[in-house]
Amino acid sequence: MKLRDYFQNNPGRGILATADASGNVDMAIYSGPYFTGDDDTPAFIMAERLTHQNLKSNPHACFLFMEAGGWFSGKRIYMTKIRETEDAKLVDEICEQCNQWLARSQLTAHVVFFQVDKVLPLVGGS
Repeated sequence: MKLRDYFQNNPGRGILATADASGNVDMAIYSGPYFTGDDDTPAFIMAERLTHQNLKSNPHACFLFMEAGGWFSGKRIYMTKIRETEDAKLVDEICEQCNQWLARSQLTAHVVFFQVDKVLPLVGGS
């Protein structure tokens, strides 16, 4: 199953973990990723906060997603940042589809795209 299909069919909550160049880790609550076009490239809207700052010096991140209604159903997605944009039109499009209030409340919002390096189940796997 493509990630796009998985997130369209499974509501839940996620945590995006990043670290700076020195290895100091941060975690932030995020909704599921957005997918543009026909590919399976996840994207997240980010404000000018610590998560976005960390990705400037260390492009690696991990998204932990727990499906609604279950403690053991979900995914761990290991990713590497590949690009970003501040395109206000794209930010508005994502906000409308995903109902993300955060981006609309920020002066500057970034859409950050990732390459998926590895996908593991929420529990188990290696």
